[in-house]
Amino acid sequence: MRYERCRALFGEDHEKLARTKVLLLGVGGVGGFCLDCLFRTGITDITIVDYDTFDETNQNRQIGSEAVGAVKVRRLAELYPTVTPIEAKVDAAWVENFDFSPYDIVLDAIDDIRAKIALAHKVWPKLVSATGGARKIDPTKIEIDSIWKTHGDPFARKIRYELKKSGFKGDYTALFSPEEPKTATKGSFVAVTGAFGLAMCSAAVQKILENGDKSR
Repeated sequence: MRYERCRALFGEDHEKLARTKVLLLGVGGVGGFCLDCLFRTGITDITIVDYDTFDETNQNRQIGSEAVGAVKVRRLAELYPTVTPIEAKVDAAWVENFDFSPYDIVLDAIDDIRAKIALAHKVWPKLVSATGGARKIDPTKIEIDSIWKTHGDPFARKIRYELKKSGFKGDYTALFSPEEPKTATKGSFVAVTGAFGLAMCSAAVQKILENGDKSR
């Protein structure tokens, strides 16, 4: 059976995962691996949102990127047939106007700080957010903690600053790496970006199980 070994690990809790509705924002180097992990774990009701197309520079780290020129969400919907694709740019205006209520958990794998702040304000109780893994080479440095306990990561520091500035009083799970950047350019290594995606999947699974069964 396809999920036999997952069921051996999670027991009856695996049914909670199977009933969960996930919204995944961004399916690049981090989001693509998160999607693969969710799907292989038995979470198949996943809506993915991105506006980008694959290009040759994505091929060092992004699942589906062999299809150069293809719209990312459409290509991934071909690879993962139960996925619902939404071709849209996740910016602050999109966050403000989108209905998040059907989803049990929201996974943020985008880079836009304004959109991240808007997400925090709108859906923080069911949010898991990644800061990203560009310019780093050690996946063992990745940490999962409260956004307020992130450290050593300039992007996370900027997010904390903007959250405080906007008056945000909530809390949510964040993934970050305090590893010192190895380059000033946009260098990336799939061992880190992929590990961020897998860690996001793990954080999502744990959050779903901790929150109990919210199926209808």
